[in-house]
Amino acid sequence: MSKAVQIRQHGGPEQMELVDVQVGEPGPGEIRIRHKAIGLNFIDVYQRSGLYPMPMPLNLGMEGSGIVEAVDAGVTHLKVGDRAAYASNPPGSYSEQRVMPARNVCKLPDAISFETGAAMMLKGLTAQYLLKRTLPQGGLKAGDFVLFHAAAGGVGLIAVQWAKALGLRLIGTAGSDEKCALARSLGAEFMVNYSKDDFKERVKEITGGKGVKVVYDSVGKDTWDKSLDCLQPFGLMASFGNSSGPVQPFAPGILGAKGSLFVTRQTLFTHIATREANQEMADDLFAAVTSGKVQIRIDQTFPLAQVRAAHQALEARKTTGCSILTL
Repeated sequence: MSKAVQIRQHGGPEQMELVDVQVGEPGPGEIRIRHKAIGLNFIDVYQRSGLYPMPMPLNLGMEGSGIVEAVDAGVTHLKVGDRAAYASNPPGSYSEQRVMPARNVCKLPDAISFETGAAMMLKGLTAQYLLKRTLPQGGLKAGDFVLFHAAAGGVGLIAVQWAKALGLRLIGTAGSDEKCALARSLGAEFMVNYSKDDFKERVKEITGGKGVKVVYDSVGKDTWDKSLDCLQPFGLMASFGNSSGPVQPFAPGILGAKGSLFVTRQTLFTHIATREANQEMADDLFAAVTSGKVQIRIDQTFPLAQVRAAHQALEARKTTGCSILTL
């Protein structure tokens, strides 16, 4: 048996219960992992609330690290006793142990702690596919301006460091002066406190009226319209989340009027659909972290039993950097 956080219907944090679940042996293509630490992400909130409807009952959580306890005979890249970390479907990482598909589970380098491994996989792989794989026409090169919303969040603080290492001129947004200072200290060249300043006007001022080549946006409804106005002609609007709510329907014709813009909605799990792609991206992330180019900040830690408080803090935007659940 294992303790796991489960919901039986969509709703608020009060729907989450710590329950006993049966954990069996791995089937074809699966492993059993005993968690050491668990990552906390906005996608967990979306699945709990029903923004992303899921079948019930649902064990929550998409990210974790731990020790491999059992391996199906067909799994060749992992063995019993390996240190491992993952971002993976189906959900279920909010647990002491679980059986899960092995495809998205990677060996965790000895130089990276379990806590860091649990905090970095989903958010770090997201930053990787955004900056390396979700690119405007002609790609990105050193000196290019990019706009990154929620730059003091888990994905954001990884992205600002990685962008600096790539030579990009990152303009970030955040909701307080303290969050802006934090992102700036880690590599954001410019920060805009959107609770006090108009980020569209600041982007135009910073770029001399030219705008940015790409906007990376996990906020959604509240930032969408002005973000389109921040783009250069042929610029890319890359949506990868909706913490303020989903983007409202819009007429495609406005993209032409605003400069023949491109729009894309990205998800991590398309990028890591194969084991080979997942491992290639993870290797790039591991190298960025072990080299010191990217530091993984864990600013909030909650015991698994306090998962409701963790979700409340995340939804109230009281967190910075990464948050983890501990066992």
